[in-house]
Formats: sequence, C-alpha cells, structure tokens
Amino acid sequence: MADQRPLLSMKKTFFYNFFPSKAKEEVCKVNHTPHVVTRELVEIRDLYPAPKIDLQNPWQIKKKITYDEIVVGMLMIPFFEMFEYILRYWTLDMAKILENGCSVCVDMWDVTEGNVPKKYEGGSVWVRKVYSDDFSLWCIKFFKDRRLGDGDEIGLYWDTRFSCIVFKLLSHVGSQWKGPII
Repeated sequence: MADQRPLLSMKKTFFYNFFPSKAKEEVCKVNHTPHVVTRELVEIRDLYPAPKIDLQNPWQIKKKITYDEIVVGMLMIPFFEMFEYILRYWTLDMAKILENGCSVCVDMWDVTEGNVPKKYEGGSVWVRKVYSDDFSLWCIKFFKDRRLGDGDEIGLYWDTRFSCIVFKLLSHVGSQWKGPII
C-alpha cells in the first residue's frame, strides 16, 4: 500500500436550504404555507485526505452483531461511518440513489477464512437507508452461511480497488442463534 498513490475522494454531505428564493417565498405567501427546509446531497472537496487503509488492520467499521441483526439478516451501519468510509468512494449519483430510499446492490467478500475468501454477489447483498438516517447492509445468505452469533465482532471496509465491501469475523462469542432467518 505504501507504493500506491493516495486516492482522491470527494466527501458527501448535505446542503440545507434554510432560505427560500424570492419565487418560492411568493408561492408560500399565495398558498399560505410555510417554507419547508430542504436538504440535498452534494459533494465537497475534502479538507483532509481520505482515511488510509492499513492492509494489516483495514477494518474501518467494527461492530458487535446484535440478536435483532441476526434475526433480520442485516447489519446496521451508522450514518457517520457510512459517509466517512463507504459513500465517499461512491459516485454522487449512486449515493443519491441510496439517499432517496432505493436499495443499491453491492458485492461483498468474506475474508474470514484467509485462504478461501467467499464472494457474495450484488444480487444477494444490498445497502439501504433506514428511517434513522443510518444504513443497513442486507445479506441474509451471508448470515446463514457464516452462522453469526449474538455478540460476535465483525469488521468491514470498502475496498476501493475492487469497489466492494470486505467483511471479516474478528471474534466469535460462541453462542449462535439457530432459528430461521426471515
């Protein structure tokens, strides 16, 4: 990684429109409706370089699996981590599709078994925004195959070279939920 050029990325952020244009202000007056603050996803030049991925410990997103995530077959990714470690490498158009409530299919590699990584194609893995502005990574087949348990610690990062999510089971608690995944 030391011989690679730094990856240039554009940070995604929201632009909030607090003040209406004169035309919108007039429409609000005529209709007797208040101006509604809107937000739009935009790209800005990042003041700081993109976070570097240390290939010895690349897991930028680390989390413990919860019982609810196992039952539903999805991982919750917090808003900040999604924007900082994944969306900054997506095109603005792809990020807007996700932000508008649509699902985006992604590829994911499970590298838990170092010598035998397993690829999950985009049709079985997708990302979607949830109501709290956080994001969910849906991967039911993956949950079944990996047999993740409540409290297992996992790591994720976006591999910019191959445009995919890379997953690894970092620690296994031992108690596995054996019920059906919806």
